[in-house]
Amino acid sequence: MSIQGKSVGFIGAGNMGEALIKGLVEAKVVPASAITVSDVRAERLRALEKQYGIRGVPGNGDVIRAADVVILAVKPQIMAPVLKELGGLGRKTLVISVAAGVATPAIRAVVGQDARLIRVMPNTPALVREGATAIAKAPGLEPGDLEIAQEIFGAVGKVVVLDEELLDAVTGLSGSGPAYVAVVIESLADGGVKMGLDRITAMTLATQTVLGAARLLMETGLHPGALKDMVSSPGGTSIAGIAALEEGGIRTTFIKAVERATLRSKELGRGPA
Repeated sequence: MSIQGKSVGFIGAGNMGEALIKGLVEAKVVPASAITVSDVRAERLRALEKQYGIRGVPGNGDVIRAADVVILAVKPQIMAPVLKELGGLGRKTLVISVAAGVATPAIRAVVGQDARLIRVMPNTPALVREGATAIAKAPGLEPGDLEIAQEIFGAVGKVVVLDEELLDAVTGLSGSGPAYVAVVIESLADGGVKMGLDRITAMTLATQTVLGAARLLMETGLHPGALKDMVSSPGGTSIAGIAALEEGGIRTTFIKAVERATLRSKELGRGPA
């Protein structure tokens, strides 16, 4: 089964909602005329209508009635009232949730146990169609539902399919990861400025270096250690810099960052104590 010929609705038009709309339209996966969006901000809907040619509607119910696939692109804090509007939906509509920490059982408890439901964890580089999205396998899906979700999120980056219990780890790694990488880029640029480069030049070199290294690893399949060894000449500059990173405990620090973010995701998923 494919998303081709189906209508898609978005409840919520924030950054992630717009990223998906942009990806679907630009990749010609779903025509703009088949996309319906609701949001509490009327000016936001007008801006999306003008930019992408989609149809903005005032209420979530309008999206639910119009769409074959409904994407819940709202923050976890406001999921409860949105889910109530989906109550009794049955199996007519495929529901995809991008709300971090809101588990399938909690959603099913409101929308119905027989709902066709998929949870996903995308990340912010979806805004430039370089996202990393994990899709959680769930019981009760119809044939082709998983492929539809893969097609939608594949329009904005790479997709992996995992069991739902691993989504907290995904949140800790790729969900929060852009923030870690931003700190790395800023730190590299700061080092360049300290050594005499102007800020703009340092940022250009730092961002392109991170982008280029990532693309090299992805396209060649090289192990990161192999790239490190390739760049590090005996007694050279790179190995001197790596020694400084190791002195600072860089590996342990990144591992702890992923671990703590994962644990925090689990805490948020349990709700307030």
